[in-house]
Amino acid sequence: MAIYFRGMNPEETASLTRIMMTSGQVLNLSDIPGKKIDKHSTGGVGDKVSLILAPLVASAGVIVPMISGRGLGHTGGTLDKLESIPGFRTDLSLKEFKDSLLKIGLAMVGQTEEIAPADKKLYALRDVTATVDSIPLMASSIMSKKLAEGIDGLVLDVKTGSGAFMKGYEDSLKLARTMVETGTSLGVETVALITDMNQPLGRAVGNSLEVLEAIDVLKGGGPEDLVEITIELGAWMLRLAHGLDIEKGRGILMANIKNGDGLKKFKEMVSMQGGDTEVVVDSTHRVDRQELLPSSEIKRELRSKENGYIERIDAESVGIASMVLGAGRERVDSVIDHSAGIILMKKRGDSVRKEEPFAILYGREESMMEKAEELLLQAYKLSDTKPERTPLIKTIITKEDIVPLTGTEKT
Repeated sequence: MAIYFRGMNPEETASLTRIMMTSGQVLNLSDIPGKKIDKHSTGGVGDKVSLILAPLVASAGVIVPMISGRGLGHTGGTLDKLESIPGFRTDLSLKEFKDSLLKIGLAMVGQTEEIAPADKKLYALRDVTATVDSIPLMASSIMSKKLAEGIDGLVLDVKTGSGAFMKGYEDSLKLARTMVETGTSLGVETVALITDMNQPLGRAVGNSLEVLEAIDVLKGGGPEDLVEITIELGAWMLRLAHGLDIEKGRGILMANIKNGDGLKKFKEMVSMQGGDTEVVVDSTHRVDRQELLPSSEIKRELRSKENGYIERIDAESVGIASMVLGAGRERVDSVIDHSAGIILMKKRGDSVRKEEPFAILYGREESMMEKAEELLLQAYKLSDTKPERTPLIKTIITKEDIVPLTGTEKT
């Protein structure tokens, strides 16, 4: 409570992070050659970036030891998405984790009981004392778990907007700066990108639906906003690993999408972690077995009641609607329906005509459909004029400087 009200200076935050990090096992990956770089997102709606980013960056020669979390509330979890692939294991032992890094340069797993156990105890206290939204406590919680991975560098995707935990830009900026300062002071080069979460990222919201969209990006398709943020985060990971110019890094990653290397690495990861590789579209043989992923019993289209342009899609409302359908957890012990979710056929700036479908809902119960439909209708706002495009990437924070991006520099 004292920290909540009085805050902490950078040295205090780094000290707390170090103590929490060393309260359990700190992985030693020094026997694995190459720079180990990870990425962390503060959570958003439709944020399936890790599913694309980890294999894509690994295909460019970076070791990616990614320890991820599960979803709670309106934000989705990487582990839940991966587990919609039949047989996919996220509970690898340390030996299996390291074997995967050695063989394919990549592993995506869940946090073990040995990683930063003090964080779990402190978070439980924060949860019942209304002190969760304290920036130094949030920063130390995130960074203690990430730095315990034994990584050399970390790229942070700090979301800001209606669908993010930190809804105000200034709070997102403070959190990003605190985490960059903390990581740097503890010897791990850290970069943060503040990215927009005022509307969902991509078009798919829901676990198996997001896996399909991630595969689509690795095949060379997918929504522009999802591709842009993935490539930008990946270019910074390449910079931390190999010192590459950002523009060159973007080029390498786009080339690895085009030549199929990113998709091939994704398939290797699915195989290494026990998943059914037939869900992946092979770039060589074009085998399409995506019907193996969970599918919903009920599908409902939402149609526009008027002509206009999509002025706003409230990301939080979309996330809650998806949770109502069963794609997210209202409580920690809630059971996930991997097939449930939403496809947004129209995004901000798109035109829509009366009676034209703008979203599709997937679920298993009509009562859930009704409530989710109501939330989704409230999330959309139309206007007569096309809104101006806002930048997806707001700010980039490194240990040297804060670089604000305007709409003309990056849209």
